[in-house]
Amino acid sequence: METITWNDFEAVQLRAGTVIEVDDFPETRKPAYKLRIDFGEDIGIRRSSAQITDLYNKEELLGKQVIAVVNFPPKQIGPFMSECLITGLIQENKSVVLAVPDRQVENGLRLA
Repeated sequence: METITWNDFEAVQLRAGTVIEVDDFPETRKPAYKLRIDFGEDIGIRRSSAQITDLYNKEELLGKQVIAVVNFPPKQIGPFMSECLITGLIQENKSVVLAVPDRQVENGLRLA
């Protein structure tokens, strides 16, 4: 395992946000959703593509808080521009369990 410095970790902006919209993303090779996530006033609303259809349906994602990297450059995924990366734990069967706060927090709060 490669080690990183504290400065490397500090450069990554991991923030809490609330999912406010979920749509199917049929243009992807692997099943995915298109999400809109509210990160509060300072960061605003960002879009993300997430391959989390195995364990999560659209209804349960609405209103769910997630943790995402908000300072990666935007990434084009087919016809969609992803503006943040939702974090999760990839299981052996490739399904993703979302990394989420265990209590409600303010949108935009930074993971430390």
